Amino acid sequence: MNISWTFKSALARVIESIPPAVQIVVAALAAYSFAFYVLGHPNPLLAVTVTITTLGFTRDARPRRVIESSVGIVAGLVGSELLANWFGQGFWQLAVTLLICLLAARFVTQSSSFALTVGIQAMLIQILPLPDALWDRPLDGITAAVTSLLVTVLIPRNPKGLALKDAAALFTVFLDSLDSLRSALRDVDVEKADEILVKVRKTQPLVDNWRMSLDSAVSISRLSPFFKKKRHDLSAQLRLMRGMDLATRNLRVIVRRVDFLIRDGVKRPYLADLIEQIFEATTDLAKATENEDFLFSARAGYLEVIHQLDPKKFGIADQLREASVLLLLRPMLVDLLCATGMSEDDAREELPEV
Repeated sequence: MNISWTFKSALARVIESIPPAVQIVVAALAAYSFAFYVLGHPNPLLAVTVTITTLGFTRDARPRRVIESSVGIVAGLVGSELLANWFGQGFWQLAVTLLICLLAARFVTQSSSFALTVGIQAMLIQILPLPDALWDRPLDGITAAVTSLLVTVLIPRNPKGLALKDAAALFTVFLDSLDSLRSALRDVDVEKADEILVKVRKTQPLVDNWRMSLDSAVSISRLSPFFKKKRHDLSAQLRLMRGMDLATRNLRVIVRRVDFLIRDGVKRPYLADLIEQIFEATTDLAKATENEDFLFSARAGYLEVIHQLDPKKFGIADQLREASVLLLLRPMLVDLLCATGMSEDDAREELPEV
């Protein structure tokens, strides 16, 4: 194990966790203070635990998710409180309450982690001594839910910054794959093509992370007064993400086809040149995540490539194996042009007739 690399990854993880950690601390203290000083609850444990559970360190920081989690947990607390007061506390009561809460949570959502969370909160109700007032603990849960939502909106975790980081991670792999693909075509390197194939097959989690971060940022921007000015940037990045998602899927297919094609040992420099042009345009597209001015140079580069994607131009119209790679580049270029802001219909009109 590379100790320095492990330490670097751990440090990066800690730095990335600072915003959500601060948000959780602020929310937990606010919920505890309200329950203790305003509601007069002597031991508002659930106000803190529900807040921490609802916010968590998840990428999905959408207010909708916070609301859904809060409603589910509070419903579990109310049900557990009623069962504890009706049937008392004990061995069989604990078993019945846990079973009911787990099954009810699974009925409401397919998330197994959410069901376990509801079960844990229900067990706190069953195990802790009953308070003097019937609704003290459910009120603590409601306080935590409201506090979590307010903090999500008023003290957001800067999900745009996380989305930019996720975008950079995808572009890094995408560009590395294009660069290696260019070399594999130029040098007829089957081993390198195999390595690229392994790499591009692992890109979907990167796309999913980017999508989740952007969905959170867009959702928060609709409610938070601090993110209203960023709605345009987020919409542009959402369009970019969708285009890159489709382009990445097409890249996987292209790499598989190239891996099969170059096993005949024939060099195809024209394909390598096309990949190099796509690489250069995508480098500009990656910069466009922070500066939209680069969209125009990226689009110009893609247009230059897409106009060449005609098998007859390279004299391979009758060579199905080779022409198939060129034809597979066509939908990827359409997706990349859409990522620059061009409509799909306009992008398809740029394709040469075959």
